Amino acid sequence: AVMDGLVTPVEASQLQRIAQRGLALGGSNGGASILDLHSGALSKGDSFINVFELVKRNNLKNIFSAEDFSLYRKVKNRIQSAIATRFGIQKDRLHLTHPTFFSRMTTKPAQTIHDEYWHPHIDKETYGSFDYTSLLYLTDYGHDFTGGRFVFVDKETNSTVEPRTGRVSFFTSGSENLHFVEKVASGTRFAITVSFSCDPQHAIQDPDLKS
Repeated sequence: AVMDGLVTPVEASQLQRIAQRGLALGGSNGGASILDLHSGALSKGDSFINVFELVKRNNLKNIFSAEDFSLYRKVKNRIQSAIATRFGIQKDRLHLTHPTFFSRMTTKPAQTIHDEYWHPHIDKETYGSFDYTSLLYLTDYGHDFTGGRFVFVDKETNSTVEPRTGRVSFFTSGSENLHFVEKVASGTRFAITVSFSCDPQHAIQDPDLKS
């Protein structure tokens, strides 16, 4: 399903600023960088560092706020409710799962396998905990970037989702939804992947401001 209006443009812009503040502390050498506010994982060079440890170690101020995490939780809850309604599942049977992360894609050439987002893949195979995948787009195709569209691969004909700020796309994570992202041709593409499991053992807590 693709939904517009679930997340407001103002909320999407605030979320993009959270991503920009976090990613400014790191960033991949290649074209794909991630920021995970749950684990603290942040792309840095050809590997990952912990953004919360970095902030604490360097006594950095005002990177993230309690309001940032409150907005993140509110938006996650809205997406969770939309998935539950669309697929006829009780909301409390959907558990936020790992990894859930911000992504930034640019035209930089890939340096590691983590940069190669354009290969067709199945989320359930890539991330065993995923049962439902959602993507919240934080930038506009054709304005902020070109390329970077989301493509579902089908035997008959592919289906393409054009990212729009605040647009949410969600789907079951199994083999029925083989997909890839086109290489970004220009500009910068921001999004959040928010994933859910039906298995409580794979549940993770909402992120919070690390003291």
